[in-house]
Amino acid sequence: MILVYTITSILLTTYAVLLGYYHRSFKQIPEDEIVPVDFVPQTRISVLVPARNEEHNISYCIGSLLAQNYPANLLQFIIIDDHSEDATAQIVKNYKNPKLVLLSLEEHLPAEAINAYKKKAIDTGIEHANGELIVTTDADCIAPPFWLRNIAYTYESKDSCFIAGPVKMELQQGWLTKFQALDFLSLQGITAASVYKGFHSMCNGANLAYSRSAFHSVNGFRGIDAIASGDDMLLMYKIAQQFPGKITYLKNRAAIVTTEPAPSLKTFLHQRIRWASKAQAYEDKSVFRVLLLVYIMNLLMLTILITGFLSLQQLAWALLLLAIKTGIEWPFMHSVANFYGQGKLMKYFPFYQPLHIIYTVVAGSFGQFGSYEWKGRQVR
Repeated sequence: MILVYTITSILLTTYAVLLGYYHRSFKQIPEDEIVPVDFVPQTRISVLVPARNEEHNISYCIGSLLAQNYPANLLQFIIIDDHSEDATAQIVKNYKNPKLVLLSLEEHLPAEAINAYKKKAIDTGIEHANGELIVTTDADCIAPPFWLRNIAYTYESKDSCFIAGPVKMELQQGWLTKFQALDFLSLQGITAASVYKGFHSMCNGANLAYSRSAFHSVNGFRGIDAIASGDDMLLMYKIAQQFPGKITYLKNRAAIVTTEPAPSLKTFLHQRIRWASKAQAYEDKSVFRVLLLVYIMNLLMLTILITGFLSLQQLAWALLLLAIKTGIEWPFMHSVANFYGQGKLMKYFPFYQPLHIIYTVVAGSFGQFGSYEWKGRQVR
């Protein structure tokens, strides 16, 4: 076990340096830039919302889109129904709003099954979009009223061709929601820091914008269209390679999109396994190296926690290393949670550490070597 303790300590030291870098970078990002009152948007925007079996959420999403403070003549909303087996499509049809377009993915797919339905949904939406700027979100998300206005201002003032925006998880009752929210905050903080510094490519498809011309310039999802996940990060990397210096992170509370937590532990794990499944497809090796560091460190931490049941001495070592890991992450997580207005979650942070270690190892392992179920489909 001495070797395990030694390697774990070295990895924790490396992890501490990395987290310190993320923390400093996150704090350096200018935040809440005020859009001038005389700003008149010139950008035509098409908002794409892939939806599958979202009858309980789609009305809230559409309501937030129709309430956007943005010139109506420059807006288009496209809902792409991905073979829903519930009333999702009918709910969209009931709006009868000329700015709201409903597409059926079934009408645009070959007869054989594919693996990347969401990418095909977005691709289909772009084919029917009339906007210069493509904005994507999810059907279980709610956008604030000035969301698109902030995106357009960033796009026009910073000459960006790709904008990654902030996302937070809606807080609900129960331990699982709090755990998900904390995990999501860590991902969002790393996303903001890494995009701002150009360290590696991270983003979330729930709040994303890119020029249609940039999408076509990199041939869209070609080359990554067989991978179930990655409609956000893998595309971002392609665009970043062709348009260096044109990637922006929008750190503004007025642009935070709120997403629903997974309703059950099984759904949560399948969601995170889906996210982890694209790791081997990353051409951005800095992302892969970070993921590998985190996975191996947590795997060794899990080993140490398990062996802690064998003797009091090993338990003491396990608790010490767990406390060190918590201390390393605390300052970064505290800053991110405060930005998102979810600082009260930090009181749960130390207690979720063992669970987070287990989840990281499970999701990372199954993401690379197993299949998973997502929205009623078995995905490789």
